[in-house]
Amino acid sequence: MLSFSLTPTAHHSHLLLHRSSGRFPPTILTSSFTVRSCSSLQEVEKFSESSADRKDLSSQLYASVPLPPIKTAKRVVLVRHGQSTWNAEGRIQGSSNFSVLTKKGEAQAETSRQMLFDDAFDVCFSSPLVRSKRTAEIIWGDREEVILTDSELREIDLYSFQGLLKHEGKEKFGAAYHQWQVDAANFNIDDHYPVRELWTRARNCWNRILAHESRSVLVVAHNAVNQALVATAIGLGAEYFRVLLQSNCGVSVLDFTPQPEGGSPIICLNRLNQTPNSPVASSSSGGRKTTKRIILVCHGVSEDNRASSSFLEDKPMNVLGTIQSQKVAELLLDLKVSAVISSPKKACVETAVAVSRVQEAADCLGADCVPRYVEMKQTNKLDVDSIPDHFKQDIGDTNVFEPGWLNKLNGGVITEVWNQSGEAWKSLLNEMNDEKEPEKIIVVVGHPAILLGLVGQCLNLTKDWIGSFHLDAGSISVLDFPDGPSSRGVIRCINYTAHLGRWSIPITRPTVDDEEF
Repeated sequence: MLSFSLTPTAHHSHLLLHRSSGRFPPTILTSSFTVRSCSSLQEVEKFSESSADRKDLSSQLYASVPLPPIKTAKRVVLVRHGQSTWNAEGRIQGSSNFSVLTKKGEAQAETSRQMLFDDAFDVCFSSPLVRSKRTAEIIWGDREEVILTDSELREIDLYSFQGLLKHEGKEKFGAAYHQWQVDAANFNIDDHYPVRELWTRARNCWNRILAHESRSVLVVAHNAVNQALVATAIGLGAEYFRVLLQSNCGVSVLDFTPQPEGGSPIICLNRLNQTPNSPVASSSSGGRKTTKRIILVCHGVSEDNRASSSFLEDKPMNVLGTIQSQKVAELLLDLKVSAVISSPKKACVETAVAVSRVQEAADCLGADCVPRYVEMKQTNKLDVDSIPDHFKQDIGDTNVFEPGWLNKLNGGVITEVWNQSGEAWKSLLNEMNDEKEPEKIIVVVGHPAILLGLVGQCLNLTKDWIGSFHLDAGSISVLDFPDGPSSRGVIRCINYTAHLGRWSIPITRPTVDDEEF
């Protein structure tokens, strides 16, 4: 989890990252890790232009000023609108207001309503555009509170692109359209930088959302603006556009926890893009076909249902954990998995075996016409046993399924976990680079701490972000590589749990106590 404090310099402010346990020393801000705070769009543009040739993600990020302090914990649930008529036509919408929900879009919104039916919301913010407003109305149902519209929640402004079919945009604008596809953060049209403007707008939205006197907030908006809301909340710059996917009616959840001393809240992305349909059904990411995919699987709960045993001990899963692993295996049945790589710990191996057995029975289960062969491997790189004992003293009975649990550990443990995840990430990329298999899906079952590290490695972040994400037992997270494993990854979802059915985690469950600061 991240929070920010400002240290002024001559030209701009540097953000010092600090956890709930205290501030990191300024020495962490090295040349390889600089988080800039820009007080104006002009400063954002100046920084972006200086790095225009940098196409890959890095942890040299720019962000806006810190988020405002809050008195009580907040959970913000972001939902993208259902499929629109222009989505179906392949037409560039931007912030135009001519498209409406299709029948499929209405059905998606209804599915989201049912998914959120038992969840308590205090307020709903919506984009004023018809496709988003209608989605919000369906999800909000017969609640008495009025839906609040905010014009800055509208979709990205794409100016002359708006209304064009995608092939028309390519034909009419040529190089500009190509830049929109491959380097969106630096894309310029009609003397505007749409993605940079969007990031500034999203940051402004957070001021109003967090200032509202509410504990549980529903926000219904659009693909690009929801990406920007997620990214600006956790401190990622505009170069992360199209990296954190937002599908039609996909749900993303952000937790904001106040700090006792005030200042910007601690922020955790509890889940990303939980969709009404299966997150593994599509073979495209952001409109691009992907042939390489890593699926991170969090094992089911262990024998005594205490997460401390999951961290330091080696216990098998209990009945609920077995059900969770079977649900994961069932979700992945329609994919042709090449390999399952797991930690050697019992709960991880049991989950890996469940996935493998269902895959190899695909012909009997009607998912394939022939039996499948799934390669199974084990590696200690997906576990925490290698962490030196003197770093484990403060772990105690830490609950690894509690949001933000990693931030309670000392810096030595965090460093060891991060380094271990880095080694695991290198091994996985090498596995994915096998040219003999042009299409490859790898399922990875490991310790939750290592899996969280792998999410950060995929985003090319530093160890200071590892507590900004969360995983529940039995969850899956999907990492796609539309340009191959040597290029940047795209996060299709994080902490997806809808497949668990009655055992799934409610979207708006309380995550912290009610103490005010």
